[in-house]
Amino acid sequence: MSDLMRNMVKSQKEGKPVGVPSYCTANELVLEALLIQAKKKDVDILIEATANQVNQFGGYTGMLPADFRDVVYKIAERVGYPKERIVLAGDHLGPLTWVNEPEESAMAKAETLVKLFVEAGYKKIHLDTSMRLADDDPNAPLTDETVARRGARLYQACEDSYQELLKKNPDEKRPVFIIGSEVPIPGGAKEQEDSISVTKPEAVEATLAEYKKQFAGLSDPKAMENVIAIVVQPDVEFGDDEVFPYNREKAAELSKRIREMDGIVMEGHSTDYQPPECLKQMVEDGVGILKVGPALTFALRDGLFALSHIEERLLPGEKRAGFPELLEKKMQEDPSKWKKYYQGTEEEIAVKRRFSLSDRCRYYLADEELKACIEKLLENLDSVHVPTGLLYQYLPVQYAKVRDQKLELKAKALLFDVIEEAADDYNYAAGYIERR
Repeated sequence: MSDLMRNMVKSQKEGKPVGVPSYCTANELVLEALLIQAKKKDVDILIEATANQVNQFGGYTGMLPADFRDVVYKIAERVGYPKERIVLAGDHLGPLTWVNEPEESAMAKAETLVKLFVEAGYKKIHLDTSMRLADDDPNAPLTDETVARRGARLYQACEDSYQELLKKNPDEKRPVFIIGSEVPIPGGAKEQEDSISVTKPEAVEATLAEYKKQFAGLSDPKAMENVIAIVVQPDVEFGDDEVFPYNREKAAELSKRIREMDGIVMEGHSTDYQPPECLKQMVEDGVGILKVGPALTFALRDGLFALSHIEERLLPGEKRAGFPELLEKKMQEDPSKWKKYYQGTEEEIAVKRRFSLSDRCRYYLADEELKACIEKLLENLDSVHVPTGLLYQYLPVQYAKVRDQKLELKAKALLFDVIEEAADDYNYAAGYIERR
């Protein structure tokens, strides 16, 4: 089993600009593309699921943690990538989906949640207890003591599950833990750049001190040594139509303080769409974990739309898959996954449904009819000759690779390469590749 995370922290503390991309997606096409890419580059890979996506009640994917693990492993087996090189991670694990319940019931469910993740072999666990519960004062922020006390309770649940795993396999690796949750609203939601506030170093120190205090009473006397990162806001964000690039000057004091801490790096969320050089700077400045999600499914949608444009030129209407039209139909039939996120005129919202960087499209791509439509699109394009000029028009980066005999002129290969191009920004930042 890979020790990717601890090795990264060790390298960071030795002054090496080494990072780990954290790919947070449940889309099977994206997962397949990422695993193929990891195999080609001969690197380990971190794949993450959130408490919203996967939990004991199925989440919005309908999967338990073990189900998601099995999906990832099945894809890995199909593409010939060793599952031992996959690090599975659980993100925002805590009472996130039960905030309308009082502490005792919400935390009991959160304990079950984290236990299932550990039992299923997930080795990176983000303990997130930052949200108010039903019996918390709605007019007061949660104290560090409350957040850390609840976090310690979840750590103990994880430790109990880990001890059970050891009985079956004495060589079972212990999970690493991430604490903190000073993150942007999931999916990108800032309207003004000045609303971004870099985490204060004093806040990091206070959080760590309180966790150390609360962890002191746990059954594992070395519990804090297994905490390898804290989630911070390093000054990155994106919205419907804008990206706020990382400004290392704003984060300089935070970066300096983190580098002085033993065994702790930063985890950055909502790093989607950052320029590759900004991602590289983040890793250099101590953001050892770069979490990305919507940008990957946005790339998938981008590739599918480009292939659909080619299909329109080459096949008569009755034979086309019509992916963009079916996606729009599905989104209109069930607006619950995008309606509250998009504002503007009817015309502006219509554009956002397809092209917003928030990528609410991703919640529809697991629909069976849409999955069949995608398969038909790929089959249609493989049944005809795609002229070079047409490929250049809609997929110029992939055209160059096909021209140079670095990429096969097959629909799925073209699609996966669009996804891999997006992921390569993170491979570059992490130090896996030199170009960007």
